[in-house]
Amino acid sequence: MNYPELGEDLPAAHKSVETLELLRRRRSTTADCLGGPGPDRATLDDILKIAARVPDHRRVAPFRFIVFEGEARASFGKTLRDVFVADNPDASEEKIAYEQNRFQRAPIIVGLISNVDKTHRTPEWEQILSAGAAGQNLLLAACAFGFAAQWLTEWYAFDERIANALSLGKDERIAGFIYIGTATQQPKERGRPDMSALISRYGA
Repeated sequence: MNYPELGEDLPAAHKSVETLELLRRRRSTTADCLGGPGPDRATLDDILKIAARVPDHRRVAPFRFIVFEGEARASFGKTLRDVFVADNPDASEEKIAYEQNRFQRAPIIVGLISNVDKTHRTPEWEQILSAGAAGQNLLLAACAFGFAAQWLTEWYAFDERIANALSLGKDERIAGFIYIGTATQQPKERGRPDMSALISRYGA
């Protein structure tokens, strides 16, 4: 793991056919199609370190990660169950079990937390964008290590009781949960945007 030292000269570009191919073909794998194995501790630490290498105006680091692995996934599942049942007391046992087992869909789940410092002179919008970039870097790093992944929010990313259970600060928000594992089936290509509708040239 060759990370540069502080102040070290770095190349401004890294010409790489393999990276371009990864970017052209990157595709999320749905959480329901993930299984083991997932990354080991050292690999996951490397994935998260790569995820944090994002554009970050004035080095605020306006994000953090919460890792769910092993028995912690089942423990958090009990919280999901309790909150879901509180809102849906008439739900079937099948539906309740599905909600409780959401974090059993992959061996590793990373909660991406947007951690905006509203007292900092860097605009809030820029800080939020940095968190989004960290999520994309995480997906790409997982893929480059040979793992499949999906970035989801789902209802519990927006629930205040879940935020409290995760001890989020008052200015923190869940940007999503990134499921990481090994694909049990290959994803299919999805529809892509019409690029002609997305690109304009100033002055043209």
